[in-house]
Amino acid sequence: MSDFIPLSVPSIRGNEWKYIKECLDTEWVSSAGKYVSLFEKRIAEYTGVRHSVAVMNGTAALHISLMLSGVKDGDEVIVPTLTFISPINAVRYVNAFPVFMDADEFYNMDNVRVIQFIREETVFRDGFSWNKMTGRRVSAIIPVHIFGNAVWLDDLIEECKQRNIKVIEDATEALGTRYLRGKFKGKHTGTVGDFGCLSFNGNKIITTGGGGIILTNNEELADRARYLTTQAKDDEVRYIHDEVGFNYRLTNIQAALGVAQLEQLPEYIRIKKQNYFYYKDKIEATSGLTLAEMPDYADNNHWLYSLQIDSATYGKDREALMKHLSDHQIQTRPVWYLNHLQKPYRQFQAYQIDHAYHLVENTLNIPSSVRLSTREVDRIIKILGGS
Repeated sequence: MSDFIPLSVPSIRGNEWKYIKECLDTEWVSSAGKYVSLFEKRIAEYTGVRHSVAVMNGTAALHISLMLSGVKDGDEVIVPTLTFISPINAVRYVNAFPVFMDADEFYNMDNVRVIQFIREETVFRDGFSWNKMTGRRVSAIIPVHIFGNAVWLDDLIEECKQRNIKVIEDATEALGTRYLRGKFKGKHTGTVGDFGCLSFNGNKIITTGGGGIILTNNEELADRARYLTTQAKDDEVRYIHDEVGFNYRLTNIQAALGVAQLEQLPEYIRIKKQNYFYYKDKIEATSGLTLAEMPDYADNNHWLYSLQIDSATYGKDREALMKHLSDHQIQTRPVWYLNHLQKPYRQFQAYQIDHAYHLVENTLNIPSSVRLSTREVDRIIKILGGS
């Protein structure tokens, strides 16, 4: 239907057709081809990291990063309960156990409680941190930069360094977000931990259809990531494999799309910001609705806009408002169901979860596409009951 407004869809407006046609014309369509290495090079240059390794999706990036961080069978990994389930599943791929943490006002992992957990609920022994309750080694943490909101990492990374806990940044929603102050001022999300992981799914700020990247400043680990993600080939001619590998590399066609999309990223971020503030100004006129704030310590990519609902004042709760907008052909989504409540993860430790419940109940993500027009925003505002 022509008047349908989707939540978050790609914008194809640059050299996408040209670069993909080159792949088709030359028949370099699989994981070999110039665009894979070019995409890695351009992403590394853009983010300011030394090495990037292109993989098939963000989950694959998380999986390999956990392996390369030394997470072993039976270890624990600290994760947020409020996030897409991907990083939690990746923890289980390496036979480790998640420990769930609460959310802060920006939907990110609550660092105050994380540090409290590390200091009060773990003991540092023999060079590692051990969970007092479970007796398991806590070997890594995955802070997720939710909706493009940068996690404040200054205190957390220092704590993790002291306790030998590897930091794997899930920046799958935060390409283009940079710190404006603190120890990491000027750095992009995904470039300050031991590893960073990006995603180029169809709903992200730029897309390769499906795809991801591992970011690291360690050349040896980058080489190891490439080795593991190409089936661990020790002899490519004779097909000798000394380890279990993974078929995780990005294809040349996808990388060509990514190169073209990356060329547009500064303009996409400009449009996203413009739409965010236009929304925000209009929504403030509607009693009971606010657009979620973003942390002032970072320059945000404004990937997804979160509408916060005071149902007592507004007169509709999240479910009623989602149906109301759907009835008017406007796609919205609630925040993810909390992961410590998901059936596969109910038996794992959840540490003082509180604020995350409120965020889930009272938040609705609204249309945020780059190609969203002012006319469409005005229509959404009108249906919301604004001016």
